[in-house]
Amino acid sequence: MTDFAFKPTLQGELVELRPITEDDYPALQVAMDDPEVARFTGSRGEIGEEAARKWYRSRGEQTDRLDLAIVDLASGGVVGEAVLNEWSPEDESCNFRILIGAAGQGRGLGTEATRLIVGYGFEQLELHRIELGVYAFNPRAQRAYEKAGFVVEGIRRDALRWDGEWVDEIVMSVLAPDWQALRSEV
Repeated sequence: MTDFAFKPTLQGELVELRPITEDDYPALQVAMDDPEVARFTGSRGEIGEEAARKWYRSRGEQTDRLDLAIVDLASGGVVGEAVLNEWSPEDESCNFRILIGAAGQGRGLGTEATRLIVGYGFEQLELHRIELGVYAFNPRAQRAYEKAGFVVEGIRRDALRWDGEWVDEIVMSVLAPDWQALRSEV
């Protein structure tokens, strides 16, 4: 199994996933400033522009995670990011997260981006398991994950307190055999 040092460009019909850079910060900040995006990701607060730019500058050097910008092919603009992180080489597994700003929502971009990066994880990185957490107030994302083969494993009850309300986190995963079965149906 290889590490995550190589940063690919993955081409779809609707999106291109490419290595994220500091130049993507302005577009990603617009997405992160969206109150709905913040809610769906459980993000609180701002880390500041210089810290964020430093973070994005360092993504290409990481060998234990893959951070890719989501480029909307129709507009050419960056609309979000797709990430494989929390890599466990011993378990051949990692976590997946995605962020899509308002400019990229409702057109299947997130579904395609998810399929592209998950496919890369299984087919190129030879992962066995990819998992994620999605908050219960985001059923649209849960449906997109299910289209990419993720299945519900369980619930982390009251995992997030948002605007004074407790919210469950739905834990989902897809395994390499699930992915292969899904791919053979297409």
